[in-house]
Amino acid sequence: MVIDDRRRRAYAYCERVARSHYENFPVASLLLPATMRPHIAAVYAFARRADDFADEPGIADDERIRLLDDWGVRLHDSACRAEARVESTREGGALGAGRPALAGDGDPDDLIFEALGTTIKECALPMSLFEDLLSAFRQDVTTRRYQTWDEVLDYCRRSANPVGRLVLRVAGVATPRLDAASDAVCTALQLTNFWQDLGRDWNNGRLYVPMADVHQGGAREADLAARRMTPMWRAVLTSMIERTRGLFDAGREVCDGVNGRLKWELRLTWLGGRRTLDKVEAARLTSFDARPTLGAADVPAILRDAILWTRT
Repeated sequence: MVIDDRRRRAYAYCERVARSHYENFPVASLLLPATMRPHIAAVYAFARRADDFADEPGIADDERIRLLDDWGVRLHDSACRAEARVESTREGGALGAGRPALAGDGDPDDLIFEALGTTIKECALPMSLFEDLLSAFRQDVTTRRYQTWDEVLDYCRRSANPVGRLVLRVAGVATPRLDAASDAVCTALQLTNFWQDLGRDWNNGRLYVPMADVHQGGAREADLAARRMTPMWRAVLTSMIERTRGLFDAGREVCDGVNGRLKWELRLTWLGGRRTLDKVEAARLTSFDARPTLGAADVPAILRDAILWTRT
């Protein structure tokens, strides 16, 4: 990837964003090939900022939707600018010609799109995957409850699965078998985050446990409002966690289907997600608000399991 100083600064900013947020899995880590790292950071920064629009406190819902709609317009503008830049270069123009200037090189959002436009063009990334992400973020603003498991899975299909497919596309991988395995892992990671953030999401007015399962299990929202983790809620959440664990198992193949350093990145992603799920399961036996996370004490076990990994 040949970039000028302007885009180098943009990618550097995206990498800082990737390093500054906690996730249950590595993001654009040093395990990735150096050629992939800036592209993954650009994708992550785009999604991270859009997620903030949907979740940051103190913003009215109609303003959240406006911000997300504008984010979609800027997404397409960035891809068009990158395309125009390539065409200008082919025709012998200057490297930065053929596109309108950004509002300001130092503006964080402009930096994200400067990097992302280049990434979309160089890696031939499908715009539909980014549009799916934005669709899910808009749904976070408008939807507070899910009636069925299938509805939750459809949300995950748009909120999480596109990220895994974008990682594979950046790596030059595009097969239905690995796409399906990646989808399973990404859905499992998203669900793990739901059960991990049960209290936080409740405070924001959201509940991702399907209402059909809540009612079938005899659980009551009034108990969550009172911060009570009743036997009924423990049983319902145990069922959710078991389904999530099954999705991790179903997607394990993606960690074996790629080569080189990406293989190690995906193994650590899978292992980190599973370990987080185990910690969430233990915490939910007693606490509604506890938000277990990975820490330094978890690293040795995760590294050991990555080294001793056996193919499916």
